[in-house]
Amino acid sequence: MSHKRNFRPSASFWESARIAVDSLSKNKLRSFLTLLGIILATSTLIAVTSFVHGMNLYISDKLSDMGSDGFRVVRMAFIGNFDPKKYLEMQRRNPQLKPEEYDFIRTHATMLKDIGMEAGKSVTVAFEGTTMQTVDLEGITDNIPAMSNIQVEFGRAISANEVQRHAPVAFIGDDVRKKFFEGRDPVAKTIQVDGVPYEVVGTAKSLGSVFGQSQDNFVMVPIASYFKTYGSKSGMEFVCKSIDQNHLMEAEDEVRMLLRAFRHLRPQEDDTFSIFASDTFLKAWQNLTGAIAATAVGIVSVFLVVGGVVIMNIMLAVVTERTREIGIRKSLGARRQDILNQFLVESAILAGTGGLIGVVLSWLLTVVVRGATPLPMAVPLSAVVIGLGLSVAVGLFFGIYPARQASRLDPIVALRAEN
Repeated sequence: MSHKRNFRPSASFWESARIAVDSLSKNKLRSFLTLLGIILATSTLIAVTSFVHGMNLYISDKLSDMGSDGFRVVRMAFIGNFDPKKYLEMQRRNPQLKPEEYDFIRTHATMLKDIGMEAGKSVTVAFEGTTMQTVDLEGITDNIPAMSNIQVEFGRAISANEVQRHAPVAFIGDDVRKKFFEGRDPVAKTIQVDGVPYEVVGTAKSLGSVFGQSQDNFVMVPIASYFKTYGSKSGMEFVCKSIDQNHLMEAEDEVRMLLRAFRHLRPQEDDTFSIFASDTFLKAWQNLTGAIAATAVGIVSVFLVVGGVVIMNIMLAVVTERTREIGIRKSLGARRQDILNQFLVESAILAGTGGLIGVVLSWLLTVVVRGATPLPMAVPLSAVVIGLGLSVAVGLFFGIYPARQASRLDPIVALRAEN
C-alpha cells in the first residue's frame, strides 16, 4: 500500500483522516475484513438495544394499561419464572373469586378511588349470517372501560343502569366493528353472542396489538348479563385504582387484608389469590432485559476484542509499509507526537467507519423486523452514540501499540527501508 504523497513535517487531523479514507478505498477487501469484528459488535449492540428499547415503549404503552395507580386481583398469576409445582399447588389451593368478595372490598376499602369487576371467555359472535370465532367476551361493571383506558369511538359505553338491570347490550372492539359493520353505523344493531342476542350501544377506539395479538377482538357486556348466561364460577378478576400513585402499596395491602379476612385466612397461611400491579410487569421485564443485556455485552465484547486485535495487526502492517514515508517525515522535522497522532487518527477512523457501517446495518435490520414481524423495534439515539463511541475507542486503544512503534522508528533506518 505504497504511493506518493505530499509530505509535511506534521499532519493535521484532516490530513490523517484523508490518509485513512484513502487507505480504506484502495484496499477494500482488506478494510472490510479488518472492520468485520467492529461491524458485528456495533450492529449487535444497537440491534439488541433497539429491541429492548422498543419493548420498553411497548410494555409501557400496551401492557401497563392499569396505570401507575392501578392493580388487579386474580385467582392466580405468574410474572417471571414459571414454577410448575407452585402453579399446581395454587390451582388446588386458590378458589375462584366471587361477586360477594367484590362487594365486600368495594364496601370496606378506604384506599381505593375505584374498583371494577370483570370475567371473560372465548365465544362465537354472529351478525346477519357472518360469524367470528374465538372472540373475547368480557362481562364488566360499567367503570371497566375507563379504568382500562378504553375510549369510545362510536355510540357510548355500557351504563351503570344497564349493569344493574342485566340489560342485553354490548360494547364492541374495533375488530368486531370492522368485521360486521364496516361502512355503516353499528349502534342499535343486534349481534348474537353464542346464540344470545345483544344490542350494540357503542364501539371502542382501536387499541392495536401486543406481540402480534390484536387487542380489539372483544365484546363487552354487563357482568350481570354474563353471569346469567355463563354463571359466576370462573374467570373473574377485580380491577382496582388506588386514591393516588403514592398510596398504591397501601391500597394493595388493604385489599389483601380485606380479602384474607373474608376468606378467614390465618396469619401463618399464604394468600389464596394474587395481586399484581403495572410495576410487577416492569420488574419482571427489567429482570428479563438484564439477562438479555448481559448476554449482548458478552457477545459484543468478544467481537470488539477480535476486531481490535485485527485492527492492531493491520496497523502494524501499515507501519511496515510506510516505514520509508515515516523516515522522510522525521527527516523533515516531524516529531514523534506527530507520527503517533497520525496513526492513532487513522486507527480510530478505521474503527469508526466499521461502527458507522454497523449502525446502518442495524437500522436496516430494525426497519425490516418492525415491518415484517410483530416485534417492536426502535433505535434510540443513545445506542447510536454509544456504538460509534465504542468503535472509535477500540480503534484508539488497539492503535496505540502500532502508533508507538511508528513514532519510535529511527529516521536513518527508516529511510533505508525498501517500499
